[in-house]
Amino acid sequence: MRKKLLMGNWKMNKTNQEAKEFVEACGDIVKLAKEHNIDVGVAPTFLALCCAKKHAPEGLIISSQNVHHLTNGAYTGEVSTEMLQAINVNWAIIGHSERRTYNNETSEACNLKIKKLLSAKMVPLYCCGESLETYDKGETKAFVKDQIVKGFKDINKEDASKVVIAYEPIWSIGTGKNASKEIAEDICGYIRSIIKELYGEQVADQIRILYGGSVKPNNIKEYLSSPNIDGALVGGASLKIDSYKELLTNIL
Repeated sequence: MRKKLLMGNWKMNKTNQEAKEFVEACGDIVKLAKEHNIDVGVAPTFLALCCAKKHAPEGLIISSQNVHHLTNGAYTGEVSTEMLQAINVNWAIIGHSERRTYNNETSEACNLKIKKLLSAKMVPLYCCGESLETYDKGETKAFVKDQIVKGFKDINKEDASKVVIAYEPIWSIGTGKNASKEIAEDICGYIRSIIKELYGEQVADQIRILYGGSVKPNNIKEYLSSPNIDGALVGGASLKIDSYKELLTNIL
């Protein structure tokens, strides 16, 4: 049985002090999550990673929001896997729609980052999802399949099962417009079928697929009751400790 995962993506929010106060308040949340065999984590900004990791209770995953595919060099503003590992951060979100949109990040670039993370024995959380225009054209599945196939290019079966996938329809991120439970389950199930085509049934059964896109305490249980949705990647609702705790309790 796949372990549920609740991951909060803080995006460009929270100072070091705010991050410290948040993770210090997560003790009961982590304890409750462990009791119910659920993974919980947050993804602060680069600046707040070290502080969050230092003050987080054991068991709270601290993830980066991005990483570079090379070890070092003249890449202003970038951070390597080695730098993350030096502060004991072992997860990174890759290919979030905002990075694809605002930073022109491609699935091919994501593939390089995923391979780098896997070689460093870190966990990539790979995002995919379509725009409203693509959705309205009925081209969601072709679009998402292209992202998955390109993102997993030249990744072997053993490593593929270690990747976490997050399906986030761009048209529902921060808009308050939710993909229905049926849409989310359909696409997450389709993603699992793509993984099965690429790697076989065992890997498809192992890999965790999350849903993201205006996930809130009042709808998270409905999404996670679907057989192919193994957790949630949450934005705004993960920024306040009470809301974050409510997200977890509403999964139970």
